[in-house]
Amino acid sequence: MNSTTERIHQVLARIETLLVEKNAAYGNSALDPVRIFSKSAPTEQLRVRLDDKLSRVARGRGIEDTEDVLLDLVGYLVLLLVARDVDREVAP
Repeated sequence: MNSTTERIHQVLARIETLLVEKNAAYGNSALDPVRIFSKSAPTEQLRVRLDDKLSRVARGRGIEDTEDVLLDLVGYLVLLLVARDVDREVAP
């Protein structure tokens, strides 16, 4: 395995760990939100979170810690893929 492939595996492992830890800490809120104010589907809520994160980046906020911003964005995108898969499994 070459060094690029190894680094890809390392980064993906970090993202997996981050998502699993956040999922445990927040009670699966990304895919099973409490729906107190918003009644939107999880996929739509994840898109809003992505928009908010990208809006802060575009406005120059949150750029200082670029790694966290990148991990958050990748994490939200992974969760969006998972949510879409769940939607497809549930659809008749």
